[in-house]
Amino acid sequence: MPLNRRKFLGTSAATGVGVAVTGAAVAPSAASAHGSGKPARRKRRYSFTVLGTTDLHGNVFNWDYFTDKEFDDKDHNDVGLAKISTLVNRIREEKGRGNTLLIDAGDTIQGTQLSYYYAKVDPITAKRGPVHPMAQAMNAIGYDAAALGNHEFNYGIPVLRKFEEQCDFPLLGANALDAKTQKPAFPPYFMKRLRTPHGRDVKVAVLGLTNPGIAIWDKANVQGKMTFPGLEEQAAKWVPKLRSMGADVVIVSAHSGSSGTSSYGDQLPYVENAAGLVAEQVPGIDAILVGHAHTEIPEYFVENKETGKKVVLSEPLKWGQRLTLFDFDLVWAKGRWTVEKVGAQVLNSNTVEEDKKVTRLLMDEHKKVVAYVNQVIGSSTAAMSTAEGPVKDVAIIDLINLVQRETVAAALKGGAHAALPVLSQASCFSRTAQIPAGDVTIRDAAGLYPFENTLEARLLTGAQLKEYLEFSARYYVQTPAGGPVDPAKLTNAENIPDYNYDAVSGLTYEIDIAKPVGSRIVKLSFEGRAIDPKAEFVLAVNNYRASGGGNFPHIAGAKQLWANSEEIRNTIIGWVKAKGTVDPGQFASVDWKLTRDGTPVF
Repeated sequence: MPLNRRKFLGTSAATGVGVAVTGAAVAPSAASAHGSGKPARRKRRYSFTVLGTTDLHGNVFNWDYFTDKEFDDKDHNDVGLAKISTLVNRIREEKGRGNTLLIDAGDTIQGTQLSYYYAKVDPITAKRGPVHPMAQAMNAIGYDAAALGNHEFNYGIPVLRKFEEQCDFPLLGANALDAKTQKPAFPPYFMKRLRTPHGRDVKVAVLGLTNPGIAIWDKANVQGKMTFPGLEEQAAKWVPKLRSMGADVVIVSAHSGSSGTSSYGDQLPYVENAAGLVAEQVPGIDAILVGHAHTEIPEYFVENKETGKKVVLSEPLKWGQRLTLFDFDLVWAKGRWTVEKVGAQVLNSNTVEEDKKVTRLLMDEHKKVVAYVNQVIGSSTAAMSTAEGPVKDVAIIDLINLVQRETVAAALKGGAHAALPVLSQASCFSRTAQIPAGDVTIRDAAGLYPFENTLEARLLTGAQLKEYLEFSARYYVQTPAGGPVDPAKLTNAENIPDYNYDAVSGLTYEIDIAKPVGSRIVKLSFEGRAIDPKAEFVLAVNNYRASGGGNFPHIAGAKQLWANSEEIRNTIIGWVKAKGTVDPGQFASVDWKLTRDGTPVF
């Protein structure tokens, strides 16, 4: 009698029981040849491949919904599950379908307007609602399991549970616990038997681990409902269990980077990027599929401290730009299968065409979203651009700050901190973003904020804000007074990216780029007076910065007054819809400027 996976998943999600699925594919023999001499009994061998993706962030098509054209970047990467499907099909054809597994390391249902549309505009949670495009695509491709990412919780637990119900594979989270029972709220693991020609199946276990930072980043959605202990702790609990259950191979799918660092300081006792620590501290793991960090790691070995065994880690690049391949070679010895060798590599999805089976399946959903992002939501009395945003206080960045300040002020209204002045930080995320004069579409507004950041409010003093701004001003190359200025050579000192330069709205100040780092902020004022170092201010800040991203001083440890799980770009869209008309004349002002020895650079 075949296992009813969906019905079993409903039970396992409530009880924390793992998922067991039996494979039926027969693998070809891979017996090794022996040298000359007396005939020797050949060792029984078997090889299989685990394919892995991570941080897909709602990408099915090789399409950028913010520019309304095919995706491209400076490295000419491609994105999307349709491309990944083609790579997967090729590997399955080469290796044999029964000798492969396909897994994911999380951050699946948030990140594009395609995923936003089916969470908010035409939500999958509605009565007789649609099936999420990511579920449709991943089901069609044939995923075996996926770990939970932190962004799975952005739209609330009901959306996540509905997505889970729509998937033909389990969503794993051994360290996502029910707050009351402290039992797993999702299946901790997935197990599959791979049939070999040698009489004994290979039992492969996949343990899913997610990010403890969910407790901070999505506090509004998970507080009192779920807790998220550390990855090392939960891996140490579950890996021995999986081995005792007969697992010949243990793979961890971890939505956690490999660096051993945390962006949220000491707000949690658990490490954010703990995949390397798991490999180092927990015996019995053969490989780890790494996610969360949005970096590319083709193959990286970490030695386990207890056993001396090397564990292979691999992280494919985000959005479906890469596919990881773990190749396992096993040998039968002393009555059991043992991993003799495992290696990893990544494949580039820009080398293949999109799988037409996937694109045909979701073309209607794609067209709906394209039509949605091209909807006119308002108008602008003037054109605005970010082209000069890195060196000048421009109206389009003022617009982001205005929306953020108004949103935070409204959220704090009537509370203990309602009387405090609200400031806001924003960066020039893209030097090509623009709002045209005339009609403004959803994609115009959303293009101002290409990252998946959410908004929160932190409490800072005047002295702390001064240090924050000094740190931000490192972005500028020190340029002596008197000589010519080339704007193209003023920014990105020390390779600081544009998104790690913050302009703060609500204050006035000058940045003297003739001065050394640490003493550049001059004439820092609030409402026409020199800022009081002891005065308290509310800073509207994105969650990346607030959680330590960019390593700005004070902000990660500052008191959190409010947080929101709505993407800032969607808050901007809602603001434009509500106002109808965007008039830079009502909010644009030059609150900061670059100077050299007191003389404006521009």
